[in-house]
Amino acid sequence: MSETPATPESPRSPGSASPAPPAGKPPAEGRSRAARNRLRVLVDRLSAPSHPVTPLLADAPRRWQRMIPYAVVLALTAALLPVTVNVLAHDRGLPGALAATLAVAQTLPLLLLAHRPLQVWWVTFLASVAGALALLSEPPGPYTVWPWPPAVIVGQLFVLLALGLRETRRTLVAVWLATGAAGLVLYSLAPDRGNASALLLFVLGAVVLMAGAAVRERGVAQRRLVEQETISAEERARRTLLEERARIARELHDVVAHHMSVITVQADSAPYRVAGLSEETREEFASIAAGARESLAEMRRLLTVLRGDGTPGERAPQPGLDRLQQLVEATVRTGLPVELALAADLGEVPPAVDLSAYRIVQEALANVVRHAPGAPTRVSVRADGGHLTVLVVNSLSPRPGSPLETTGTGHGLVGMRERVRLTGGTLDTGPLPDGGFRVAARLPLGPPPGSPPPAVRPDPKSPTAPEDSP
Repeated sequence: MSETPATPESPRSPGSASPAPPAGKPPAEGRSRAARNRLRVLVDRLSAPSHPVTPLLADAPRRWQRMIPYAVVLALTAALLPVTVNVLAHDRGLPGALAATLAVAQTLPLLLLAHRPLQVWWVTFLASVAGALALLSEPPGPYTVWPWPPAVIVGQLFVLLALGLRETRRTLVAVWLATGAAGLVLYSLAPDRGNASALLLFVLGAVVLMAGAAVRERGVAQRRLVEQETISAEERARRTLLEERARIARELHDVVAHHMSVITVQADSAPYRVAGLSEETREEFASIAAGARESLAEMRRLLTVLRGDGTPGERAPQPGLDRLQQLVEATVRTGLPVELALAADLGEVPPAVDLSAYRIVQEALANVVRHAPGAPTRVSVRADGGHLTVLVVNSLSPRPGSPLETTGTGHGLVGMRERVRLTGGTLDTGPLPDGGFRVAARLPLGPPPGSPPPAVRPDPKSPTAPEDSP
């Protein structure tokens, strides 16, 4: 009778399904993988600093403040090193070389505490554990503190404080748990030697870590608040500038639209007012009128975009220097003594300069009313041929302790500068030695710098006029 050999179990093909694990019980491989992942995360937290290699108080404004961390770690190392050597060599009876090595490993890394607290914790923590294990070979004394001697507790508390000021919450929790686990393991090795030092470091470490983390998070919140305030101030200034530009553009539109409308009317009525015009001249006037109407339509579309908020345009005429007297009288009625010196002959003032000069005086007087109520103020407007000079000077307020507004947004000065810049002038503002304030604007009466010179049309009746002049 022949024996049939046992056939070995054939391997599963790649396509065959593996047997499912029992329901309700995770596979052992999955549990070990999860445990390894958690251990890897813990090690990553304990090995990778979350901050750049910069010392504590690196952003302090003064040099002596930036030197404080270095002075603290130097004093701490100088105090703990001899104490640790004496305790390990004389009180605990360890050999001199071993005691010196452990003392150096436990204290000398503290010199790097201002830069690399996490690496310092690793070295000093492992050296402290090694020192506690080395002490197991020596008989305990009547006043032996084990596993953490007082010098180790002091050094570790400083290390934990530096960690709290630099690291994240997860790293601090990992450090705290590692410290507690090490103390528990050492206590379980020699319960008869153990005392309250392991629990003391565990509890005090939690307090120090929480205090350091609170200080760190408060500093981070303050820095973020300062950054947000800076961004908000920049955004407010930018928004104010855009709003003022839009308002100036609307006012300039009213000035320019008047002249464009006059050009349109004159070009349309020229064929009826002037007799004997040729057909080419009539077409030229019609082209001028069409161009003026197209410019007005484009300007109105731009004005709609600039306004953008759906508010209707102002229908009242824009003010000018002829209304300065009314403005000053209205300001005097508020209780502000104002003196106006307006030159009798200012010459021909362009509409944009006329409006800008009025707005500058208006805003300057409003600032005096808000910030220096009752201060004697002088307004001076004069022309020197090529420029219009506007000067508003107020002295110290007789009631400096009761301004209507203690702080300002700066919108008024932004508007003044933008108006002066658009007209090609200059503005000078600032406080005076006697406590007053000065606003001085110099606006050009001619075209702004860089603008093309106006075309000069020759007189047809002039003997030097070309023959093809109209």
